[in-house]
Amino acid sequence: MAPPFILIVLIVLFFLSGIRIVYEYKRALKFRFGRYVNTLQPGFRWIIPIVETIQVVDIRVITINIISQEVMTEDNVPCSIDGVVFFRINSPEKAVLEVEEFRFAITQLSQAALRDVCGKVELDTILSKREEMGKNIKAIVELETKEWGIEIIDVKIKDIQLPENMKRMMANQAEAERSRRARIILALAEEQAAGKLLEAGKLIDQSPSAIKLRLYQTLSNIAAEKNSTILFPFPEEMMPRNPKSK
Repeated sequence: MAPPFILIVLIVLFFLSGIRIVYEYKRALKFRFGRYVNTLQPGFRWIIPIVETIQVVDIRVITINIISQEVMTEDNVPCSIDGVVFFRINSPEKAVLEVEEFRFAITQLSQAALRDVCGKVELDTILSKREEMGKNIKAIVELETKEWGIEIIDVKIKDIQLPENMKRMMANQAEAERSRRARIILALAEEQAAGKLLEAGKLIDQSPSAIKLRLYQTLSNIAAEKNSTILFPFPEEMMPRNPKSK
């Protein structure tokens, strides 16, 4: 094989080995002899092999799970809480040059912030105000990561695991609360029914005919099943009348 041909092949291989494709959702930091040069935008790019290297950074929204953390709340209730962090890299240069392993750093910050925020409030607050807890955690993490060119989009608390005895106590509390409300509603219904009966009694007392019709309606309800016999020991005309009707 002729030396010129070998030289041409080596030049072609050298050129091909320097080709890089940067996707639209990524940015590539170019280093020359270990020194940062510039950031390559999406598209077809070429670097000098051996002399130059690149480090690719994803600029899409990234999700990191906060592993379950053992937390002791302000009212001394142990619980396990986990969550999720959503963030985006606004400055790839800072994310790579200012911090080592930014994913790991954000994970550790989020875990520490979760323990700190949830440990300062009572259990009822954590259960009823998850959104507020997430915002507080986000504020703490965002304060630290701002210098790294990273934007914290949101922090969500996913799950809260409680001891079994605490779950039973909360279930008993909820059942007692429902029972209390049911009794109050029943008492109010009895009060309203008693008032309506009193008004109806006063209205019926004003008319003997109304009393008579009410008596007949009651007798009709009693004999609805046709299994009873009603006897009048004396004529109705002998029943005492209301003096007001005279």
